Amino acid sequence: MQWAASFWGKVRRSLDRFVPAGPFLLGIAGVVVGLGTGVGVWLFKFMIEAVHSFAFDWLGVTLSAWGAWTIALIPVLGGLVVGYLWHQFVGHERYHGVAGIMEAAALAGGRLQYWLTPMKTVTAAVSIGAGASVGPEDPSVQVGANLGSYVGQRLRFSDDWVRTLVAAGVAAAISAAFNAPIAGVFFAIEIGLGELSGSEVGIVVLASVISAIVTQTLTGPAPAFNVTAYAIHSVTELPLYIGLGLLAGLIAALYITALYFAKDAFRSWHIPDWLKPAAAGLAVGIVGIFLPQVFGVGYPTIDAIFAGEQMGVPLLIVLLFAKLLLTAICIGGGFPGGVFAPSLFLGATLGAAYGTVAQQLWPGLGIAPPAYAMVGMGAVLAASVHVPLTAILLLFEMTQDYRIILPLMAAVIVGLVVSRALRRDSVYTLGMARQGLRLQRGRDVEVLENLTVGEVMEKNMPVLLESDSLSTAADRFLQTRHHGLAVVNAGGDLVGILTVQDLERTQAKDATMAGLIVGDVCTRDLLVTYPDESIGVGLRRMGRRDIGRLPVVARDNPAHLVGVLRRTDLVRAYDVALTRRTEVRHRAHQTRLGASTGTGLTVQEIVVERGAAC
Repeated sequence: MQWAASFWGKVRRSLDRFVPAGPFLLGIAGVVVGLGTGVGVWLFKFMIEAVHSFAFDWLGVTLSAWGAWTIALIPVLGGLVVGYLWHQFVGHERYHGVAGIMEAAALAGGRLQYWLTPMKTVTAAVSIGAGASVGPEDPSVQVGANLGSYVGQRLRFSDDWVRTLVAAGVAAAISAAFNAPIAGVFFAIEIGLGELSGSEVGIVVLASVISAIVTQTLTGPAPAFNVTAYAIHSVTELPLYIGLGLLAGLIAALYITALYFAKDAFRSWHIPDWLKPAAAGLAVGIVGIFLPQVFGVGYPTIDAIFAGEQMGVPLLIVLLFAKLLLTAICIGGGFPGGVFAPSLFLGATLGAAYGTVAQQLWPGLGIAPPAYAMVGMGAVLAASVHVPLTAILLLFEMTQDYRIILPLMAAVIVGLVVSRALRRDSVYTLGMARQGLRLQRGRDVEVLENLTVGEVMEKNMPVLLESDSLSTAADRFLQTRHHGLAVVNAGGDLVGILTVQDLERTQAKDATMAGLIVGDVCTRDLLVTYPDESIGVGLRRMGRRDIGRLPVVARDNPAHLVGVLRRTDLVRAYDVALTRRTEVRHRAHQTRLGASTGTGLTVQEIVVERGAAC
């Protein structure tokens, strides 16, 4: 036995000297994340089916003995279970779903509270299985991201590598949810989970592919939806698809607005938080008595649309707005779940209704409403989540046909442009923006981008009347020591701006300036800014013409002057922005500390006032 002990001692010493290279170890971790996420998402789907079967096939049938109305009780009971479990084991979260992952990637090195994932997954399965109008993709992303964060933290990786594994988990989750590995990779990149290098993108791709292999092994190669390949029959159809993109952008902006309006409404509702999901479930249940299609994810309805089932335009429109409203209520009420899948439902019903009307108006074009439903899905998804490449590739992978790509790309881009024009932020980023946090490529953006013009502009600047003489204007410049003043007419509307340079040029031509008024020489071709724009935007606009001030006007009335933004204001703005960034970084350190403990420790801040007894 002594020789055996000596042999294994030599083996262990040899192994101790073998330290795998960092990229190799990161690759192994990526494989683990891909495998684990594929299995985890499969188990999550299985839980949803089990809860749905119990809730509707057993409990629903049992309750139906008292009448068909009893189906409304199922989401209420699900809300009670979810509210209790969430209140007891999860608690308050600053941001919902994917937004929390994006914040952690930007501010906490990708360190997530992974120990909460099992309970979050269970409550999400109960929510969806009991009929709440939320989606499974965001909870699936939570599974993958938290697994990536767990592996990275256990292996004591750097922040960049932990973020890479979080991105790998996100890609693997979308890959498993839709059997679409390419779309999964682009989703992780487009939502901005850090600036990934070439090798790190390779890890994300590897995890996504591994997850897809696991999913196909467990459930088969079929995509999430049974979509027939469609082609554009005539170039005259392209304007119709562009029109669909316009409507998709409007619906997406309304969807984003409704989500955050409902969140604010439930936050201000003074009832126990654990009861709010039940209240939201009651709304779903009442509508579900008449429109059972609104229960749960809604994929059966999407499949029926793709199969060519005729639902009628009025029903499709009713389903569209019912789903939009109930999803907002469920998310606002505290049901854990996603906004990704409901946006697909909205797009499918919008596109099917639009395509049906177009088919009736132009029967000779050979219009297929399911094709418009498919394109509508991509357009609303891209416009809601701001992931155009993901939307295009997702539908491409589901159809495995490129003949519909041209109208799909057109509708997606048009929808995104319209949505951004109406709502700058996506469903994920609006909550962070309201807290002063804006991310680009997974990083907090330039310090001045987080401060608006309205916060630092000069609101009580003196103005000149269009009818004032130039000598009066010169006296006003001497009194106020300003180098430029806004010019208004008798009604108070902004008409131009007069600078000291304008006076000097006029005086060089006519030393007396006799008979000239401000309106004769002021600059009327104005660059303006708006109170809700960032200081960074205003600064770049000033630099475009090398000017020292910008009139600030109301967005709904460009003639209404509300203030002036000057270069001197930017110095003060920078100080304010630095203070705000310090606060954000302080919150990031709290997030990092809370995530690093692994015990669910809550970080509390206590302010000690000057002179307080110790």
